Amino acid sequence: MKKGLAMILAAALVLSATGCGSGTTAATTAAETEKKTEASKTEETTTAAQKVAEAQAAGSLKGKKVAVVRNLAAGDHTQQFLDGCVSEGKKFGWTVDTFVTDGDDAKAQETVAQVIAKGYDGLIVSHGQLSYSYDMLKPARDKGMAVVTFDTMPFKGGDANGLLLEGVTSTAQNDQALAELSLGYMMKEFEAKGGKYPMKVLKTFMGPGIPPLDRRNEIYTKLEDEGKIKTLEIIAPSDSANARGDMTNKTAAILPKYPEGSVDAIWGCYDELAKGVLQALNDAGRTDIPMYTIDVSNDDIQLMVKNPQVWKSTAAVDPKLIGIVDTRLLALKLLGEETPSYFDLNASNIVTTQLSAETTMGDLGKIIDGWGDAEDPKGALYTDIIQGLYVE
Repeated sequence: MKKGLAMILAAALVLSATGCGSGTTAATTAAETEKKTEASKTEETTTAAQKVAEAQAAGSLKGKKVAVVRNLAAGDHTQQFLDGCVSEGKKFGWTVDTFVTDGDDAKAQETVAQVIAKGYDGLIVSHGQLSYSYDMLKPARDKGMAVVTFDTMPFKGGDANGLLLEGVTSTAQNDQALAELSLGYMMKEFEAKGGKYPMKVLKTFMGPGIPPLDRRNEIYTKLEDEGKIKTLEIIAPSDSANARGDMTNKTAAILPKYPEGSVDAIWGCYDELAKGVLQALNDAGRTDIPMYTIDVSNDDIQLMVKNPQVWKSTAAVDPKLIGIVDTRLLALKLLGEETPSYFDLNASNIVTTQLSAETTMGDLGKIIDGWGDAEDPKGALYTDIIQGLYVE
């Protein structure tokens, strides 16, 4: 039906443009155009298949050495991201070395420099800062290394509106979608309780200057401008190396200013900040303020289940899937396939009532539709090309 309709529309356009001519000529032209399009698609598929076959025959991808540098603490979220990189890399026959730099920016830059010097074929970097990522990764690209980043924006000059380092694919959770899911559920529950806008919110935040959090904040700010949210106070850590503990202290200091009924919700733009807030609420015996967050880990799940009156939901992307997708993008680069400059992973919202004390990150795929679907051709790049590159 679609093909027939395309031919009819094409014929109509030709007749309209010429003002005359036979239907046979127009239909023939449409048919020829369609044949050329199909032939082009077939040629592209054949070319890709040939590349895969040639790479496998020559063993040009097997045996590659890849480094993954994660500039966050070594928690279970980090471990699952690394597991995704390592497990997928093994399918391609690679050696995958992982490095965790604990949010220490100087250590991250030093580690990346060492990786570049050691002659790795590919590099995945997670959570490099905007201020230095371009300069940190340019030597890798100059050397011909394939580079994929996660929550790392290598913009020239550290300018968020500048040029992305050529040849790099920058991946991210769809941060705007994460914020929309989190804040949308927050407002839905507020409305269900008969609340009247604006919502009075305590906001957690770090930045500006942290791209994923800045993107999430765009949605929050829009709701402020629309009169849906009134920010009572922004709670931000001063010590990024101890963000959770610092947030506990900061929250404990301001809670006495807000008696029961004066705060409608807490928004956690990042789960590590939210956990510090939760500790302060528990210490003060405050269960009157619901909290809605972003990101998830096994620790988060257990805290949500233990504190259902407070921690109502969190929006997130499977961290293992992020590692898998980043590794697939690296494989495509090493194959010589065209890759996008940016790639966003789909987000999901997890409601506390969906969880139990036995739930782990590995169970979320059974609970949340689409969670961690590594066989999604579009959302996870599980294509014929990728499958053709597997050696295990």
